[in-house]
Amino acid sequence: MARIKMKTVREFNETDLKDRLGQLRSELTKLKIEASKGTLRKDSGKVKPLRRDIARVLTRLNEMKSK
Repeated sequence: MARIKMKTVREFNETDLKDRLGQLRSELTKLKIEASKGTLRKDSGKVKPLRRDIARVLTRLNEMKSK
């Protein structure tokens, strides 16, 4: 998956954000499993951006909740 910018995140509605959050979390879980097995080589640089994308989506969901 490509990186998500906050400008793009703000355009999504709540259901799209929740779906995207599920996709991002499942991908992060797969990468963490590969890392624990020791088979994560070329994708090792994807973990940190994924965590940041998850944070962006969660931030937007919390903003929507507070309004």
